Amino acid sequence: MITLEEITFIHAPIERCFDLARSVEVHLAGNVHWGEAAIATSEGVTTGVTIYVTTGLLDLGQRVTWQARHFGIRQKLTSEITAMKRPTYFQDSMIRGAFAFMEHEHIFRAVSGEITEMRDLFYFSAPLAGLGRLAEELVLRRYMQKLLRERNRVIQQIAEGAQWKTYLPVFSERR
Repeated sequence: MITLEEITFIHAPIERCFDLARSVEVHLAGNVHWGEAAIATSEGVTTGVTIYVTTGLLDLGQRVTWQARHFGIRQKLTSEITAMKRPTYFQDSMIRGAFAFMEHEHIFRAVSGEITEMRDLFYFSAPLAGLGRLAEELVLRRYMQKLLRERNRVIQQIAEGAQWKTYLPVFSERR
């Protein structure tokens, strides 16, 4: 299993950073190169309690299915928000997808009134045992680190400018 850590300092309030990190639209803005989309699906749903979303802010228990092209192959990955403590922490876990395992912890800390530390802990393992470990070390570690950095750079740019207002409800800053 590979563990990646990324720390980003953002000149914006913690609540804004937290909400932007769980925005479907911000996630898509950070992955435009891969043709990513949040697609409507109900595959694997056996009860009416699982909620799949394609827009807005992801909340505890909600799932989203991402579709994108990586390594020339169209792939789908479904993740669920499996833990949340607003505005300091949330976790998403892969429910279905190409990895054998994938989990992403998002940790937020107010450094001062207007500076937030956003810390990502990203864990994954590739399928196919020995070949998967080789792929993790030769290709996937750098590839996933690059995606994580790109995503965080987009969150930072949106949060620090006026653009955040197009992604978040007006009441977001007052919660």
